[in-house]
Order: sequence, then structure tokens, then C-alpha cells
Amino acid sequence: MRKSIDQNGRPYSRFWFIFTLLIGTFTMSISQSSLSTAYPTLMRAFGISASTVQWLTTGFMLVMCVSMPISPWMLNNLNFKTMFIGALALFDIGSLMIILTPANWGVSGFWFMMIGRAMEAFAVGVLFPSYQSVLLEITPRNARGTTMGIAGLVMGSALACGPIVSGIILKFFTWKSLFIFFMIIITVIIIMAGSGLIRDVMQRHESSLDWLSVFLSIGLIGIMYVIDQFGKAKANWRISGIILIISILAIIWFCVRQLHLKEPLLELRVMKTFNYDLAILLTSISYIALIVTTIIFPLYYQGVLKVSPFVSGMSLVPGAALLSILNPLTGKLADKIGFKPTMLVGMVMIVAGWFAGLFLINRMSLWIMILCAMVIEGGNAFVMMPAVTLGANSLPNELVPHGTAVITTVRQVLGSTGVAVSTIILTTVTSHNLSRGMGSLSAALNGYHYVFLTMLFVEIVGLFMALALKNTAKKDAKA
Repeated sequence: MRKSIDQNGRPYSRFWFIFTLLIGTFTMSISQSSLSTAYPTLMRAFGISASTVQWLTTGFMLVMCVSMPISPWMLNNLNFKTMFIGALALFDIGSLMIILTPANWGVSGFWFMMIGRAMEAFAVGVLFPSYQSVLLEITPRNARGTTMGIAGLVMGSALACGPIVSGIILKFFTWKSLFIFFMIIITVIIIMAGSGLIRDVMQRHESSLDWLSVFLSIGLIGIMYVIDQFGKAKANWRISGIILIISILAIIWFCVRQLHLKEPLLELRVMKTFNYDLAILLTSISYIALIVTTIIFPLYYQGVLKVSPFVSGMSLVPGAALLSILNPLTGKLADKIGFKPTMLVGMVMIVAGWFAGLFLINRMSLWIMILCAMVIEGGNAFVMMPAVTLGANSLPNELVPHGTAVITTVRQVLGSTGVAVSTIILTTVTSHNLSRGMGSLSAALNGYHYVFLTMLFVEIVGLFMALALKNTAKKDAKA
């Protein structure tokens, strides 16, 4: 890659800049999905229940949702190098708190650990939209598909690799080794970034932070909390209902406020563009397919096929490998033939994967389900990051940070909702069948059948959205 110029007029290597940025974000992204295989170990270590230990993932997700809308303001007001290293350092501090948490503190120790986990989540939430905005900023418009295809390795592959990495580490080491692993890599990235590989590349448009908007955005936490309560037998729906109403009102106030502020925390006017709105929905629908695959399929492997957690984790490797191989290639394809044909290929693959799984799930074959997961994850490579690029190309450059923040936040909320709904369907249908006297295996298979049917319907909706896209290949090629 040729030399580029930073905001101080000094040349830098765009290759090493992107490499350092993506490796740091990749490592932080793995932490989002890596703890599911460690739940039983942590429950024994701290003497806590399954509903309590799940806060390591749920709490992480909630904090991410609040920190994401703040990222455009940070990009506009802070030196990017300082922002990047600061986020990595915050992640390291959070990991260190988790490592130093004594297990003999019991439940108190777990909640101390949660503080560290929240610090990790804030860092990830800030960097997820930011790294995409920065990559789009430093890449010529006609090459954005290729660059964002490489960036798709971070979002897609890291999510799929999380359970794989944790499964391998936990097979040979203690649960704290997982966070030591994160710390070592992040510390190396901090050294690389500090040595000059990361530069200040974003133009700054300084503004004051609207703290009321920040406070109102916490409504996202309330909404996600209530979604997490669905399917829980002992949920207090009176309190949850109050939280949901207050949270929805807060988000409505947040949206109205953004449309009236001269310098909003999050520029929601980006949603006036048709292709951008479809891009949001398509990247979210493909993300739902990916995250549900990485969670529901391992449950099927362990619960129905009775394989070990290690085998279950390794069964995700083929899909993750295919996703990693295709992501850069689909970016180049989008640059050549346009985003609409590329995303249509992806949505057809995703629909085909869920359709095949729906009719083959009763075969109880590990290899058949691995192939279905590969088709779904391969299709995701054609949709998720090309959709982000298409959305960015639909906006003027000064709105790209806001556009990627909106896309990332909506994707996270809808993806988490997809997981919650899939889990609720699985547990509810299975429990209902068991209460009717159905055998445990038949009851479970019927539950998975309804999950696959629901996902097939969602992805067919996504396919029709891809058909409605306006292809901008010619316009982008001239830009």
C-alpha cells in the first residue's frame, strides 16, 4: 500500500495502520462471545447460578449499546491515536481487574469482576463504530468494498472464533488464562500503536458533549434488559413493564432531541437515505443469522448430539474459516459488480442454509449441520460488511462516523434481540412438549425446528430487502 498522510502532514503506512487497528479490534471483539464456554467453570468457582453468570455477556452487551452512540463525538473531538490507545488501555485495566478477582469472594467477587467486564465493554463499544469510520475515511470510495471486506474479518470471524478460542484455552488452562491471553495481545497492540503505526487521521469538528443525550441513551440498556427477561420463569413483569415504558420514552426523547440539536450526539438525519436504511436492516439481519448460528448450533451439538464442549467449539471452525476466506473476496466483488448483486448472493446463501437445516435437523448428523452453518456464515460474508460500505457510500463524508455508529448500534440491538427470541422459542417449545409427555429428544428437536423456521422467515424478509436496493455500482465507480 502506498504511503498516506496523517492530520499533522506526516506520512504513514496505511497497511500497518489497518493491520494494527484490525488486530486490536479483533482481539477485543473475541471477548464478546468467548465466555459462553466458561459459564459452568465460573458458576462453580464463584458459587453462582446460571442466570447470574449470564450477566457477563448480557451486561457486556448493555454497556456496549450505550457507548456506541458516543463514538462519533469522540472521533470528532479527540486525537484518534489517543482515543485508540485509551480504549485499549481501558480494556486492559478491565481485564486485569477480572484476573485479580479472588474466587473465594463468592458473589461479591463476581460483581467486582463485572466492573472489569463493563470497562471492557465500554472500550469495545467505542471502537466498533470508530474503526469502521476510520477505515472508510482513509480509503478511496472505489476501494471501500475491498477494505471493508477485510474489516469484516473482525466483525464476523471474531464472533465465530470467540467460543473456539475459549474452548481451546479452557481445555488446558484455568478461566483466568483467557483474560491473560487478551491482556498480552492488547498490551502488544498498545506498544505497536504508540510506536507510530496508529496516527491521527480524522478531521476534528470540536463540539460540546450533550450529557442529556448520553443519559437518555441509557434507555437502550432498559430495553435490552427487558428483552433479556423474556423466557425467564421468575421474571417480575410489573417492574420489567415499568422499565420498558420508561426506556422507550427515553429513546423517543433521545431521537426527537437529536433531530432538533444543532450539534447532535448522534446524527439521525442519516436515516433519510433509502439505501442507507436498507443497509442498516440488511447488516442487522445478516448479523442475526451469524450470532444465532454461533450460539444455537453449539447448543444443538451438545444438547442433541451429545458431543463435548471442545468438539462443539471446534465444529464452528469450518464456518469461521470460510467466513474469513470470503470476507476480503466479497469486498472486491462488491467493488467490481456492485453491492446489490453481491448482497443478493449472500442472502440467497443464508436462506438456503436455514432452509436446509430446517429439513435436515432430524437427521442428527454433525457433518450436515456443520455444512449448513458454513453456508449461513459464508453468506454473511456477502452481506454484513458490504451493507455497511453501501450505507457509508450513501452519505457525505462528514456523516460517515454518525452513519457507522447508527448501523453498529442498531445491529447490536437487533442481533441481541434475535438471540433472545431464538432462545425463548427453543426453551418454550421444548418445555411445552415435555409437559405434554413427549420424549426429551423429540421435544428438543421440535424446539430447534421452530427456531430454524423463525430464522428462515427473518432471512427471507432480508432477501426481499436486498431485492429492493438501488444498485450504486456505476456511481461509486466514478467517485
